[in-house]
Amino acid sequence: MKTMARDENVRQEDDWGGQDPDVDFKPLNAEEAQRLRERKPLISPWRVIAIQIVAGVLVALVAWALSGKQSVGWSAGYGALAVVIPAAVFARGLTGRFSSLNAGTAVLGFFLWELVKLVLSVAMLLAAPRLVAELSWPAMLIGLVVTMKAAWVAVMLKPNAPKP
Repeated sequence: MKTMARDENVRQEDDWGGQDPDVDFKPLNAEEAQRLRERKPLISPWRVIAIQIVAGVLVALVAWALSGKQSVGWSAGYGALAVVIPAAVFARGLTGRFSSLNAGTAVLGFFLWELVKLVLSVAMLLAAPRLVAELSWPAMLIGLVVTMKAAWVAVMLKPNAPKP
């Protein structure tokens, strides 16, 4: 039993480049945490959704302009909506009062709203052929992917921390 525990410790040290990550761990005090928050400001989920909306509108307009078909633009726009609407529901659920009661409800709320987002996205994609006339699946998928990836633009355009 002792050799097994010793082997486990050796394996853990090997996984972390020869160092145990818990050895040098030091929790931040309130002042250090505040400085970290000032240096690395959070990104609002509503800012991410706003950037996704802009990306969705742009991809729909570009699809319409390149194809010359209004149905292709609507298809790309619907793909964008299949990302934006579930993301907005998710953000609203996470910023609600229940999800911020304590750590346990925050974790439960995160998984619950992530499930709601996933189900809503799949339902919207399944409903697409009935809701969009002359649906173009490639255009819809392009709108979906471009809008999803626009979240990275929000990360790159995050507000900078004020410089002292």
